[in-house]
Amino acid sequence: MSLLEKQRKVDVVKWSGGKRSYDLVKEATIAFTVVAVLALGLAGLFSSPDDKALTMQSWATDSPVDFAVTATGELAGSTTSAGYGPPYNSAADGQTLFGVSPAKIVGVKIPVDPATDFVINPLKQLHDPAVDSAVSTWSAATADQQAKWATAYGDALTKANAASVTDASGTYGPVPAIITGLMGMAKSGGLDGALTTENSNLPTDFTKPMLFLADSGSYFSDKATAQHLQGDQMGMMNETGSYPGQSWLWLMSLWYQVDPFKSSDNADLQIFLLVGVLSLGFLLLPFIPGVRRIPYLVPVHRIIWRDYYRRHK
Repeated sequence: MSLLEKQRKVDVVKWSGGKRSYDLVKEATIAFTVVAVLALGLAGLFSSPDDKALTMQSWATDSPVDFAVTATGELAGSTTSAGYGPPYNSAADGQTLFGVSPAKIVGVKIPVDPATDFVINPLKQLHDPAVDSAVSTWSAATADQQAKWATAYGDALTKANAASVTDASGTYGPVPAIITGLMGMAKSGGLDGALTTENSNLPTDFTKPMLFLADSGSYFSDKATAQHLQGDQMGMMNETGSYPGQSWLWLMSLWYQVDPFKSSDNADLQIFLLVGVLSLGFLLLPFIPGVRRIPYLVPVHRIIWRDYYRRHK
């Protein structure tokens, strides 16, 4: 017998160990069916809503008073985004931890001037003579005069609970014409496009419309409350086209429900640091003394592979 034949005979030695019949197709079919039933059933019971995205158009149409008041606040510099601080402006230092403000250290990386970026620049794209005249008057005025016009008009809108008020005495300067023009632009859908393409030809940057919308007095907040998305409600919602979406952020959202983070003005920074430390700890589990001995102390694997350990006592 040649050496090759001897080697071939060794390679095909008959298996003498234990045997068990196994139908791969059957097992795969059962597994797929069980998972499909569970997925569809749980999705029907616990699925989150998948509503349409909020836009400038829906805001101006559904709540014109809130839109007008907020837009006037952008001109007056009294909104949240106007005083946010880094990375959008230098109006504040940002959140601090141990007396250090990381946002201030990094600085302004995404400069945003609400009055100019949310109101004035979009209106320049309208090419409406009346609006252009109002914008020119606004741009030629001093910062103090602009603030007086916008503040006075904002107070008048709030008091009247209306989207516009008459200005027979000219107290509000060009602000009424500006807000009226912006309202019309928003209702037509033009403002959404203008805000997303202000810095790029592609409508992919939603920073400005999101900041503008977040400044709303009640529209955005009421929508969030209705869907249980407020900080103290911890709701979840699908975010079409924004992977990974909110459901993946549960570990961040969880900490906002407990003290001391719940009542802290620096909760965002504190929670970000905490989750970072926990994530690092998870990655370093094999190197933490005592932790890698847990499988030996709690031998769950021996239960899972009990047949194997029974045969190999």
